[in-house]
Amino acid sequence: MDVDLGAVRAFLAVADDRYFGEAADRLRMSQQAVSKRIAALERNLGVRLFTRTARGARLTVDGQAFLPHARDLIRLAERAVGSVQPGRRALRVDVLNRRIGPAGLLRDFHRAHPETDLDVVALVESDAAAAIAAVEAGTIDATFRAVTVPPDQMPPGIRAARVLDDPHQLLTGPAHPLAAARHVTIADLSGLRIWIPGIVPGTEWAAYYDALAATFGLTIERIGPNFGTDHLLDVLADSPTLASLVGQKTRLLWPQSYDLRRIPVLDPTPVYPHFLVWRTDNPHPGLATLRGYIASAPNRHPTTDAWVPAWAAEPATP
Repeated sequence: MDVDLGAVRAFLAVADDRYFGEAADRLRMSQQAVSKRIAALERNLGVRLFTRTARGARLTVDGQAFLPHARDLIRLAERAVGSVQPGRRALRVDVLNRRIGPAGLLRDFHRAHPETDLDVVALVESDAAAAIAAVEAGTIDATFRAVTVPPDQMPPGIRAARVLDDPHQLLTGPAHPLAAARHVTIADLSGLRIWIPGIVPGTEWAAYYDALAATFGLTIERIGPNFGTDHLLDVLADSPTLASLVGQKTRLLWPQSYDLRRIPVLDPTPVYPHFLVWRTDNPHPGLATLRGYIASAPNRHPTTDAWVPAWAAEPATP
């Protein structure tokens, strides 16, 4: 059965005010229009909802039974509408995972703007093209990705700006030959076994590490299944030969007994370029607030001695 929500609102107004005239004033319509809506609702339900008396309209037994459900219907309708209204629903932002730099930037943004309801999701697990398609479709309001395509090849109405650089560090166990180094140069990494499992061909991070390896002659091993970050840390803690590369802004926790080392890489510093991708016609006020916060946030591009792949454009204002 289809229920007219306008008729339900009229029913609730009369139930609360008891007089059709007062209900009509509250709803800003004529008394006749209120009467017609309630009459239609009664026909639809097959019961009488009110008895008219000299003291106004009184709920019948069926009207009393319908009353709490009518209130629930209106509340649900208002929640449904509110869930898709910009400014009333949460700003939905996609990140590749919740450990990396953009997630930290969003945490800082939430602390600075707690009034902006924020929904941080790791919705799109595949490549940047799928994330951009999700932005285009409206599944998410924005995403942080490394965008490998030129701006003029983006879908119409989609903008991407490089907003956050994450300097890479060498991650080793205590037995590795470079474990005691205060820093290493990119040339020092040549000939090392750098292990980054789980690099998926065709993704933006595969494009980044392919370019890094080709530019500096590095050996990046991606063999073996990806059992997650904890497994990577387990292996590195015990290995005298394996090392990995991690972002400086990536949050990692491990047992104290692992004694892992995070060593800055210099001359130059390879940085992973995170882009913010959004629709230019998205009216959500939280998106404008986020873009303004990012534009003024410090340390988004922390090093001048940075290397990025050729496809990473110069930093842009989001």
